[in-house]
Amino acid sequence: MNAMQEIKKNTKSRRLSAAFNDLVILCLVIILVFILSYFFNIFEFLVKIFYQNPRRIVYIDEIIIILLTISIGLTVFSWRRWRELRREAAERIKNQEMLREVAETKAEVERIISKQLRADMDQLKHEVKEILYLLSAKRKQ
Repeated sequence: MNAMQEIKKNTKSRRLSAAFNDLVILCLVIILVFILSYFFNIFEFLVKIFYQNPRRIVYIDEIIIILLTISIGLTVFSWRRWRELRREAAERIKNQEMLREVAETKAEVERIISKQLRADMDQLKHEVKEILYLLSAKRKQ
């Protein structure tokens, strides 16, 4: 049972380290995009469009609200899927343990049945030998 607990602990630490690595990479990408947009004015074309078409700037607040709503919605969606996945993984581990126990029980039952069959066959052999001995003794008489 200790081996199973060790495997669970290693799997959990690998999952946490993978999630942590993803979080670090995401933060680095966000910082990189911020730096690039600050120094190289990547989104300067938007400013030019809004200067050229001042009436289009009216829609910027709707765009920002939509993007904010999408990001919050995707965050909630991801969080719910993560919880669902965690619950499913726990259930799968429980089912694997139950299958292992069933397999061990089945192997033990097969071993017991095999042992009993051997004992029964030995008993039958002994009885057949006795019957043959009695028959041969009766024929000699």
